[in-house]
Amino acid sequence: MAKTDKNNASAGKGLGAKLMGMTDTNLLLTITVIVFFLMYIGAVVFLRAGFLKPQTFFLLLNSNAALIILACGMSLVMITGGIDISVGGVTALVSMCCAVYLDYKGGNVFGAILIALAIGLAFGAFQGFMVAYLDIQPFIVTLAGMFFAKGMTTVVNSSPFNVANEAFVALKTTRINVPGLGSINKKGIYVPAYVEIGVLIAILVVIVMFALLRWTKMGRNFYAVGGNKQSALMLGINVKRTKFLSHLICGLLAGIGGFIYFLHVGSGSPSNAAGAEMDAIASSIIGGTMLTGGVGNVVGTFFGVLSLSTIQNIVSSIGFDEAWWTGITKAAMLCLFLVVQSVVMSVRKKRNAAN
Repeated sequence: MAKTDKNNASAGKGLGAKLMGMTDTNLLLTITVIVFFLMYIGAVVFLRAGFLKPQTFFLLLNSNAALIILACGMSLVMITGGIDISVGGVTALVSMCCAVYLDYKGGNVFGAILIALAIGLAFGAFQGFMVAYLDIQPFIVTLAGMFFAKGMTTVVNSSPFNVANEAFVALKTTRINVPGLGSINKKGIYVPAYVEIGVLIAILVVIVMFALLRWTKMGRNFYAVGGNKQSALMLGINVKRTKFLSHLICGLLAGIGGFIYFLHVGSGSPSNAAGAEMDAIASSIIGGTMLTGGVGNVVGTFFGVLSLSTIQNIVSSIGFDEAWWTGITKAAMLCLFLVVQSVVMSVRKKRNAAN
């Protein structure tokens, strides 16, 4: 018995050593993925209703495709030590401009996509220039950007309306079936599981951003600037250009995310994407991106978005449907992950100091 306990203790130490041997980014990513699967499995076991159906998981993706894209851009900026709270306003502006262009101006879907990209790039370039080359605090710059975007959304059109453009509606209602994962409804009819086009775009963005950060010189520069700006300068990294590019890419992703959001809701409204910037920040932190910079992973951000949405669905399934429970749930989860990050980083620092 004593020998078995000794072996178990040794195995436990081995697992702990493996976890502590990971980089900060990989360790926080691992924690996020484990927490998400524990939450979802727990929901399947204890709540059952709805969570057993594969389509429930796909609905998480369908409703959060735009947020995944926005959060990827947010994570990139946070990795460099900055922040961008304008992404929600940009999303609202993109959806309103595209809606007006399609319905009131007789435009086409391709033109709407170009408008979305142009708006995102314009915000990213201007804010990136202000932050990187004029050395203004990113919070202040992007706060101004958020106010401007929301104000311009109302200027473009102050009344919410649904888009009736036939080509856009056809694209919006396109469903991509997932074979073998459908379910039988109450009438005994087989209903295939499906995802929207936006989900494919969101997954593609995650893959591209993951490759950019992991395998390119530019990606390494983002981490270096966020980790220690002075060290990055000594290594010959152009810190200003790196910061500018992070905001430019974040703006581009906000434009893409804005169009995907528009494609999901199918309407223009000044209230669109309300609070999206806060959800993007929360998802990035839950996904393991540190506010201090230098640590983060877009795969973790992806699971951060799903974790945030899953806990909200769990709370709703329990019976807490009131709006304020959503805010309380988000706050509790965000605080939990901030505490976990703080504890993990503290333990690792002590361990490194002892070695």
